[in-house]
Amino acid sequence: MASAPATPSLPAAHERLYRALRTRIMLGELPPGKPLTLRGIAAESRVSMTPAREAVRRLVAEGALSLSASGRVATPELSVERIEELAALRALIEPELAARALPRAHFALIDRLAAINAAIGEAAQGHDAVGYIRANLDFHRTLYLRAQAPAMLAMLETIWLQLGPTMRAVYQKMRRNEAPRHHRIILAALRAGDEPGLRLAVRTDVTQGLRHLLPAVEGR
Repeated sequence: MASAPATPSLPAAHERLYRALRTRIMLGELPPGKPLTLRGIAAESRVSMTPAREAVRRLVAEGALSLSASGRVATPELSVERIEELAALRALIEPELAARALPRAHFALIDRLAAINAAIGEAAQGHDAVGYIRANLDFHRTLYLRAQAPAMLAMLETIWLQLGPTMRAVYQKMRRNEAPRHHRIILAALRAGDEPGLRLAVRTDVTQGLRHLLPAVEGR
């Protein structure tokens, strides 16, 4: 007698939904302050309320979603102070990850980073804000994975996650036409094995981004 087809388990459904929502928020596919409902999330993803509730709970814990006292769920609208705090954390963590990656930055990796940077430029020229954010995060993550520091990278990804919606709103206003200038300096420092230069280039890349974020938030 043939067995019945296996149905997806609840943890698997929850994990898929969590990862899908997390990616959308990190890439800025959802704007700042966008309200969400458990019923709407469940219906869109074709799952029951239980995996939707669990996915939202995890994202609230990571700071990717906010939960008001009345139970309203929304993507975060970051204050100037919060952006400054997150940017300061990036400026501490990312140069350290880059420096730890440097001994393992072989030529194939650098060529891969250069190709990703070209994709960032293409997204900028096409005014594709989500594509720009996706490729920019890919550039940094591809380098930082070589650091072999998973706890540090996980911490950094929660920061990127919180910044995602705000970054999307800023990139749409900026109309950038090329990849970040400091990415070329990062690539040059990797090729030269220049750790101080690499740390400085990564830190400057992060702080330059802050300078674009703050005026947009202050003016909203």
